[in-house]
Amino acid sequence: MQTPEALGEELLVIQKEFDGFADTRERLDLLALDKEGWLVVVENKLDDSGRDVVWQALKYVAYCSSLKKAEIVDIYQKYLDRSSDGQNAAANLCEFLDIEDLDDTVLNAGNDQRLILVAANFRKEVTATVLWLIGHGVQAQCFRVMPYSFGEEILIDLQQIIPTPEAADYMIGMAAKESEEKSVQGTQKRRQEMRRAFWTRTLEELRSRNIARYANISPSKDHWLSSATGVSGCGFSLIFLKSEARVELYLARAEASENKWIFDRLERERQEIEERFGAELKWQRLDDKKASRISHSHPFDGFDDENWPDMIEWLCQHFVKLEDAFSEPLARLNPRLRSQGGVSLGNGSDSR
Repeated sequence: MQTPEALGEELLVIQKEFDGFADTRERLDLLALDKEGWLVVVENKLDDSGRDVVWQALKYVAYCSSLKKAEIVDIYQKYLDRSSDGQNAAANLCEFLDIEDLDDTVLNAGNDQRLILVAANFRKEVTATVLWLIGHGVQAQCFRVMPYSFGEEILIDLQQIIPTPEAADYMIGMAAKESEEKSVQGTQKRRQEMRRAFWTRTLEELRSRNIARYANISPSKDHWLSSATGVSGCGFSLIFLKSEARVELYLARAEASENKWIFDRLERERQEIEERFGAELKWQRLDDKKASRISHSHPFDGFDDENWPDMIEWLCQHFVKLEDAFSEPLARLNPRLRSQGGVSLGNGSDSR
């Protein structure tokens, strides 16, 4: 291909009929670089695309993925030595990429190699496969070439059919979005597995200490592990986070007014409760939310499992303190909640 710009962008051809792959004599039609320094494999079929053209081209892309900068410069220099008079590969590359020195850029970064298929006709299995590749983040394009005669001249009509120019940005954006979502999902799965492992070890330690409230609790994939307090909708929780461990009393009854009423009643005993607990607590009424929270935390690097023994020891000790501090006050409030079927006081206060 003498005019690679016919493919709709500036490409620098660095080799034709390239067969420099280790352990195979297969040869690709055209090897080029784009303006970002990514390798572009171009497979050109005179007529039909053929059933195996995608597999063939993907092999070439895979072969090229390991090419280092020095190898690319050498491949291009050999091409220039055959096709031009004394041109220098490094100088041409710098000019094409608009850089002062090749040391200033990376060529063939990561797995961002590109694939371009050119043919007069494309079989359905080929177009379906290329669309699937694009959906999975592979930069692939199909161009249909149609020759026409005009007197003694031969004219070529070259059109991009996959992805169509109108849909290219959308498809690339969707592929990037799906890739990001898969990455996030992978991170979530790893974190869920890590939390389950942490809670498994924590529950073993709680049971070894005969802490009854967690006797029948199973490991969770969530960052919290809750147990009952004896008051409906109110739970003791152990919290496992990247930056800290926390114990808390979480008030989450169906009615916000009931949570605020319980919170306010407990806060009246704040000094006595904190003395029993042995440390200052964080009191969060959370007026803009239905629930309320009372907690105590300690910084840890929770995602380093070497810290888990210290975290588990801290959680076990402070859960016992939390339970001791709140069990009796909650037990005194519970009959009132039960006898009245809940306390519905909008401002969170009541009179005796």
